Amino acid sequence: MDQSGITTQTPKSPWGSAAPAAPACSLSEVMSEQLAKQLDEENAVFPALSDPAAELLLADEAPDTASDLMLAQMLQMQFDREFDDQLRREEKKFNGDSKVSISFENYRMVHPYDDSDSSEDEVDWQDTRHDPYRADKPQTTPRKGFTGKGKNITTKHDEVTCGRKNTARMDNFAPEVHVGDGLGMDLKLSNQVFNSLKRHCYSEQRRSARLHEKKEHSTAEQAVDPRTRLLMYKMVNAGVLENINGCISTGKESVVFHADGGSLEEQPVPDEVVLKVFKTTLNEFKNRDRYIKDDYRFKDRFSKLNPRKIIRLWAEKEMHNLGRMKKAEIPCPEVVLLKKHILVMSFIGKDHVPAPKLKDAMLNSEDLKNAYYQVLHMMQQLYQECNLVHADLSEYNMLWHEGKVWLIDVSQSVEPTHPHGLEFLFRDCRNVSTFFQKRGVSEAMSTYDLFNAVTGLNIPVGAEDEAEFMAEIVALEKRNEDHIQKRGKKTFPVTSEDGGPPLEPDADD
Repeated sequence: MDQSGITTQTPKSPWGSAAPAAPACSLSEVMSEQLAKQLDEENAVFPALSDPAAELLLADEAPDTASDLMLAQMLQMQFDREFDDQLRREEKKFNGDSKVSISFENYRMVHPYDDSDSSEDEVDWQDTRHDPYRADKPQTTPRKGFTGKGKNITTKHDEVTCGRKNTARMDNFAPEVHVGDGLGMDLKLSNQVFNSLKRHCYSEQRRSARLHEKKEHSTAEQAVDPRTRLLMYKMVNAGVLENINGCISTGKESVVFHADGGSLEEQPVPDEVVLKVFKTTLNEFKNRDRYIKDDYRFKDRFSKLNPRKIIRLWAEKEMHNLGRMKKAEIPCPEVVLLKKHILVMSFIGKDHVPAPKLKDAMLNSEDLKNAYYQVLHMMQQLYQECNLVHADLSEYNMLWHEGKVWLIDVSQSVEPTHPHGLEFLFRDCRNVSTFFQKRGVSEAMSTYDLFNAVTGLNIPVGAEDEAEFMAEIVALEKRNEDHIQKRGKKTFPVTSEDGGPPLEPDADD
C-alpha cells in the first residue's frame, strides 16, 4: 500500500480541545524595557481586588514578623497548644470513668507566652510547679552542718529549722493519717512530738494489718475463719451433719456450735451433736502450752509443729481423754468425729437447750449433796482408772443433766506423771471444796482431805499449812520426774488401754 496516500489524523482528546499555546517570544523581547512598561500599563487598567476582612485583621493585629525570634515563639506556642490538646485527649481516654484518675500535667508544654483561652467546659490546667500559694519546703542544711557566719550562724539542730523539717516529714506518713496543711501554716513540731506521731502512725499500721490478718485467718468469738467454715460445709455435704444451727457457747479456747446429726458408716450419729471449734489464734494458749508440751504423750510431737497444728493437737488430746473417760463410764460427751481442730461430740441437753452448768443449776440441798459425792467419785475414777487429772475442774466445767454431773472441757487434762500434775490436782480440789462449802454442803471435805482421798497418798495435813502441803507435793513431783528420766517408766499405775486410736500426725486434706 502507498503510505503517501494516507492522511494523518490527530486523535481527539477526551478532555476537550486544548487551549492554543502562547506564542513564543525571543530572549531579546523578554529583556526589552519597552515591553515591561507596556505590561505595567495593562495591569494598572485592572486594579487588584482587596479582602476587607483581611485588611481589618491586618489593621488590628499587626504582629512584628520582622524578628526571627518572634516568629519562632509564635510557632512554638502553636505547637504547645496542639500538644496540650492531644495530651488532654489521651488523659481522658486513659482514665475513662475511673474514680482514681491519672494526671499528665507534668508532661504539658507550658509556654510563658501562652495566654489562657480555655473555655468553661475545659479542664483548668493549673501549673502546680509554679503555684504562688504553695508552701515552700524548708531549706536543707548543707553537708557541713551549718549556714551563715559569725553571730548569724545556724546549725542543723536549730529549733525552728528542726521544727519545719519535722513538719515537712509528715508528708511521708501513710495516706490514712490526716496531717492537714501544717506546712502551709508554717507549723513547727519538736522532735519529741514528731517521734510520738511517727510511732503512733507505725503502730496503727501494724495494728490494722494484724486486725486484717486476724479477720481472715483466725476464729473470732462467734465466727469462724474461711478454712474452718469450709470444713464445716464438708461435714454437711458428707452427711455427717444435717445442718448447723448456731453458737451455744464461747470460751477461752473454743467456740461451740449446735448441729443436727446425720449418719456415718462406722458408727451411729446422735440426733443432736455439738461442734467444738478450737480457736486458731493461740492468744489464750501462750501461757497454757505447758499443759501439752510437758505431757509425755505429746512431748515428742510438740516442738515440731507450727501454731495451727498445735491447736489440732489440743483437739486430738481432748478426744483421747474423752475416750479414756468413756471406758471408765464417767458421764461425759461421746466423741463422734475429729476433723483437724473441729471435734464433733454428743449434745448434753434436750431439744436444742444445753444442760446448765453446775454453777447455774437450781439444786436443793439433797441434790447438792448427791452432786458432791458424784464429783468425788469421778475425781477418783479420773485419777485411778483413767490416769488423768482434769487440771481445770470447777463449777464452770461441770453440767447438771438428768440428775447427774457431766464433765466437759478435758483438753487440758494431763496424766499424774506430768511435772505439774499434782499441783493441778490440788487446784481442782480447792475449787471443788470451795464451791460446795459455799453452797452449804456439810459433808464437803477440806482441800487437803479431798486431795488425799483422791490420790491415796496420805500426805500429813498437820496444821493445814498450804505452803508446807505444797512443798510436799512439789517434792513428790520432783522425785517422780527424776525417776522417769532415769528409768523411762512411770511411777503411777497406768492402765494398758489408752482410750481412742493411736496417735498419728494429722494429714492435710
